[in-house]
Amino acid sequence: MTLCGNGICVVLCWFLGVSSGLRPVALSLDGKWSLSNSDCSVSLPAEVPGCVHSALQQQGFIQDPYFRFNDVSYRWIAYDNWTYTTTFAGSTQLRASQKVLLVFDGVDTVASIWLNGLAVGKTDNMFRRYDFTVSGLLKDGDNVLKVSLLSPVLYASERRKAHSAYRVPPECPPDVQKGECHVNFIRKEQSSFSWDWGPSFPTMGLWKGVRLEAFDVLQLIQVSSVPLHNISLSQWRVQVDLLVDAVQTTNGKIILSIPELDSEQILQTQFLPGKTKNSFTLNINTSSQVKLWWPNGHGDQPCYRLTVRGFQGGFLVLNTESKVYFRSVELVQEPVVGSPGLSFYFRINGKPIFLKGSNWIPAHSFQDRVTPAVLRNLLQSAVDARMNALRVWGGGVYEQDLFYSICDEMGIMVWQDFMFACAMYPTEGDFIQTVREEVIQQVQRLKSHPSIIAWSGNNENEAALATDWFNIPVSQRPAYLKDYVTLYVDNIRAVGQEEDQSRPFLVSSPSNGAESEQEGWVASNPYDPHYGDTHFYSYTLDCWDWRTFPRTRFASEYGFQSWPSFSTLLPVSIKEDWSYNSNFSSHRQHHEDGNLRMLLQAALHFNLPNATDPVKRFTDTLYITQVMQAQCVKTQTEFYRRSQSEIIEGKGRTMGALYWQLNDVWQAPSWSSIEFGGKWKMLHYFAQNFFAAVLPVGFEDGDTLFIYAVSDLSHDLKLRAAVSVYSWSDLDPVCTLKSDLHPISGGSATAIFKQPVAALLAGCGSCTRLTCLLTFHLEDSSGQQGPRNHHFLCSPKDAQGVQRPNITARVQQDEAGYSVTLHSASVAAFVWLDVGNVTGRFGSNGFLMTSRNRTVRFNAWCNTSVEELSRSLTVTSLRDLY
Repeated sequence: MTLCGNGICVVLCWFLGVSSGLRPVALSLDGKWSLSNSDCSVSLPAEVPGCVHSALQQQGFIQDPYFRFNDVSYRWIAYDNWTYTTTFAGSTQLRASQKVLLVFDGVDTVASIWLNGLAVGKTDNMFRRYDFTVSGLLKDGDNVLKVSLLSPVLYASERRKAHSAYRVPPECPPDVQKGECHVNFIRKEQSSFSWDWGPSFPTMGLWKGVRLEAFDVLQLIQVSSVPLHNISLSQWRVQVDLLVDAVQTTNGKIILSIPELDSEQILQTQFLPGKTKNSFTLNINTSSQVKLWWPNGHGDQPCYRLTVRGFQGGFLVLNTESKVYFRSVELVQEPVVGSPGLSFYFRINGKPIFLKGSNWIPAHSFQDRVTPAVLRNLLQSAVDARMNALRVWGGGVYEQDLFYSICDEMGIMVWQDFMFACAMYPTEGDFIQTVREEVIQQVQRLKSHPSIIAWSGNNENEAALATDWFNIPVSQRPAYLKDYVTLYVDNIRAVGQEEDQSRPFLVSSPSNGAESEQEGWVASNPYDPHYGDTHFYSYTLDCWDWRTFPRTRFASEYGFQSWPSFSTLLPVSIKEDWSYNSNFSSHRQHHEDGNLRMLLQAALHFNLPNATDPVKRFTDTLYITQVMQAQCVKTQTEFYRRSQSEIIEGKGRTMGALYWQLNDVWQAPSWSSIEFGGKWKMLHYFAQNFFAAVLPVGFEDGDTLFIYAVSDLSHDLKLRAAVSVYSWSDLDPVCTLKSDLHPISGGSATAIFKQPVAALLAGCGSCTRLTCLLTFHLEDSSGQQGPRNHHFLCSPKDAQGVQRPNITARVQQDEAGYSVTLHSASVAAFVWLDVGNVTGRFGSNGFLMTSRNRTVRFNAWCNTSVEELSRSLTVTSLRDLY
């Protein structure tokens, strides 16, 4: 029998003569089922794995749920009860086995399971694997399996009503989210009841595989391996955990082996009846050179083949093979010289690593639509933007096995939240018990992945209590604090650490980390920049002013909204929707005053679109929101990257920048840098540069221009800053300045250029702040290192001498693919290339053009042609808006 999971392929090999002499049997029940609602007025075929919404759409009962206002029109689906039914044949071999299990890898969410008219069990947690013993219940011939699902909305409401002692806030999401209430009373994807970036689609279904497993001796449920490093002995060992279900006490021996490292261990063992976790240790031969797993940009991601064989009485009874990666991780929280508080950074294999990346949300409202191609495209996009880390946010789902396997392969570090977000939660016994089992299963499933570098108990719940999001009376506060500690510390943390001691465990994000623990797990100010990680959002302050950002130890959330491209909105809208003030635009915005806030922030520095044609004004407005978002997040991220080596007024040593958010769940305005469907926003193109391993960062402080050299490299460099001053009206630089060479240590940020702006301009002819702008880059004796950057000396809306660039474009094809050659008549800011619904991405985009000609590559994801690209291509720059 072959079971593939969490990037690990487990092969169980059995031989005749073991126990009753029968080989084990596995029968997949995936595929075609039937589906009906509570009164059977709707009946249809349905795929498993899948969900009710997907089945209804596939069979033509509903339109695309994402089209226009269908998220509201289809609320009835989640208010009904639904039943999945399948019929299967029970073979003689299956029925004759000593133990037969009916296994559900994922049920969404509250269900009763019936086999041949008999109740065999219930489920109440989307994040758990369930198995039910059905030995003796199978019939010769046809067997009927039914899964009856309750409305998650009504179930959550009933659970809320039953919790009468005190309220567990929040009751409902804000009205602007158009969502459902009491999601904190049900263990399912929290954002499925709505969020400020996504719709309300409370799903139901069998979202993962269903099968029968039959065996006579024992069944391997889960194998996991965690490499551990003994620094004092300079030796690696691998802890191997086998989760086994045995019919009876079984004695035998286990052989652990990594042939490539010439390492093997033979151990006598005993499997007790029922489900048990059996831990074994393989010591790695000290004479073997172990190759380490490194994050993207810091080294390779080599893996080894671990085999585990089990023998009973000379017979091979199990044989598993899996990947094992060697890496160590530490979260360093220690005093910082010249600063109160504690550091907060990750050391991988003993090396401090600056985490560069974003936050991951569910890639679709319906998890059955999240294909391997979708995952690989999004994660490759993260790597191509030079990210090395993603935070899997705690309001979605624990991602599928393939997600983490790809992260392992690509070197993407994962900060893994448990699925609790922006709420208080009940602590009744049954709720705690299902959460404990959820944590055990998820940690066992995921801990083999080197990509996961930290567990975190929840998203923003410490901050919610500390800063009183929910207006809890002072007299009741101790009860909520007690519940918080009970859930996250006494249960989630305790269970998680019992299952995995190899990684740091954080109770919340944001949090003061070790300081929060000292304050009883809820700090007086979880946003204190002297400790832990921070989340920071401000939509009214000027995002070009770096002084508005907290100089934090670690920035795990920050960002600004933008709208997606017109081509992304087209499939879910009609012509009357194509206005920034339309009902559609208002409906799609789930953040209070979000559409207005985007324009107000953009208006601080840009002229807003004023085209008389309404569709052009709409598309221009979409563009300006992306320009605003890209420039804002760029400014903030560069501030964090240049703050990694210095302490100013007791703050600094920033060692992480994870902006909110990477991806989208549907076609709507959000904080994402990648649109639903995979198209890169301008922000993601900017991220290619602001996450570069070697980066120049320019900013002004007291009318003085500073340029920092930031390096993530392991080796030292000698770099100078080269600054070019351009007139807005001329493509030839007015002048160029260069600093002396400065030593730049690996993993540091160093100031290498400092000059008052007035003095700089005085030496550059007739330039003023209004008529000129700056570009700059870093170089060593061999040439330019890292990307070119820009610095505006005034808001572009105030700039003088700006000309229409009249950019022309020519599409070409060669052996390497497609390219677009641009010709500009003048300096052009935020030059944006778009090919509509032709899927793919450009090598760079949204750039400042200070040369007459520039060629940009286009990587097509589908079959296209020079003719189609030429016909689809539009080129927009800032001056084209007014």
